[in-house]
Amino acid sequence: MLTSADPRPAPLPPNRTQPPALLGRESAAAYRGLIADVAGRLAERFAAVDRPWTGAAPADLAPAIAAVDLDRPLASFEDAFEEVGELYLNDAVWFHHPSYLAHLNCPVALPAVAAETVLAAVNTSVDTWDQSAGGTFIEQRLIEWTAERIGLGAEADGVFTSGGTQSNLHALLLARDEAVEHLLLKHRVEEGTPLRGVEVLPRLRLFASPHSHFSVVKAARLLGLGEDAVITVPADDWFRMNPAALDAAIETCREQGLVPAAVVATAGTTDFGSVDPLGPIAEIAAAHRVWLHVDAAYGCGLLVSREHRGLLEGIEHADSVTVDYHKSFFQPVSSSALIVRDRASLRHVTHHADYLNPAEGAVPNQVDKSLQTTRRFDALKLWMTLRTLGPDAVGDMFDRVCALAGETWDWIATDPRFEVAAPPSQLSTVLFRLAGADDEVHRRAREALAASGAGMVAATRVEGRIALKLTLLNPETGLSDIVPVLEALAQHGKRVGESA
Repeated sequence: MLTSADPRPAPLPPNRTQPPALLGRESAAAYRGLIADVAGRLAERFAAVDRPWTGAAPADLAPAIAAVDLDRPLASFEDAFEEVGELYLNDAVWFHHPSYLAHLNCPVALPAVAAETVLAAVNTSVDTWDQSAGGTFIEQRLIEWTAERIGLGAEADGVFTSGGTQSNLHALLLARDEAVEHLLLKHRVEEGTPLRGVEVLPRLRLFASPHSHFSVVKAARLLGLGEDAVITVPADDWFRMNPAALDAAIETCREQGLVPAAVVATAGTTDFGSVDPLGPIAEIAAAHRVWLHVDAAYGCGLLVSREHRGLLEGIEHADSVTVDYHKSFFQPVSSSALIVRDRASLRHVTHHADYLNPAEGAVPNQVDKSLQTTRRFDALKLWMTLRTLGPDAVGDMFDRVCALAGETWDWIATDPRFEVAAPPSQLSTVLFRLAGADDEVHRRAREALAASGAGMVAATRVEGRIALKLTLLNPETGLSDIVPVLEALAQHGKRVGESA
């Protein structure tokens, strides 16, 4: 007998009905009109965009958004959309504009945008079969296809993720647990006594180049290894990991009684677009029996390239690979995946819940492989892109931006107002400086360029000094679009220098 008050909510009044704001059978016609209206408004904006950004400062935007009373809704969707225009769209950064040359952001494939409409409306969650049905198999088929492109065998598997940072974390979690499992078994056999995993963690080491993604160090912290567990392997003059230095670093690690847990090679560094020599690195990792992870978040477009696929030679020997389709496959954020050589390694993230994926279940549940539970059906975007455009078209677009980077590097190298700050990229970045300018001039010239609306470029550091960076991921951009941005940048730099 219940002795406390009934915790159930009170019943609704008899005249309460489901609000018509929800998408369903009764609101299908309203949905059609709403989506058509929004698409029309956005199409007008895309056609009218004449600069990548307004250059708005945080102080320009924050007060208006902070002043919105979220407890008092507006009178209509039209009013709400107008407000979104004022608070967001008017100052949005438009990656499709040919003068946007800053970060690893791409214009998105139209079939993928249409797929976003589908997956948002149906609202599938691909964690379990009974929430996704065919969505499960579409995701699995895309994982298989990507694994085939990498060159992995029939035992390969994987799962879609939120992005490269999560994929790298996931991969290094698997590498950590594989290493710990091996050490515990070895200790039990050799010593005859059990060893706890927590006692092993301080001995584990990861190996990465100075130009690997910051998420590698972040993952080491999250996995209980600490930043000091990441051993930096020197790079060559093209900013690629030095295989001989890697071999020596692993040997030194073992001599010190430490345990090499993973080598992280990069196929497309964020700044330099460098692809580590994957073949030699794979040989070294195999010789030392160390997990090899390849972060191909940027360079994954090479998987469908008809010009530069050879840069990935050796990736087929990886134990895990990060792929960011929302970079060089021109997909809307987010669309990423982790691919593994042996599906058995994914057991390290499997946890069975009676209400969701019971251990005795006989249906495929993607949650068994994922760090996430509820998860969007992002795979549909890539599916629609491949089924509409095909992989060759995607690869050709990536090849075009790589070629454009080479053309741009050549142009900068011959103009006395500039100096190149790195060798030509293997992918689609260009690093350069204003000739004779110091860091402050570069900072202010870049800010002035963005504020003017003439273009957007990024900045980083090369050998301790600021360098400007072009990241080219728009296949519809040409050198004729880039040169005016560089001309404007040179003018801003000259003005800043003269006023200093």
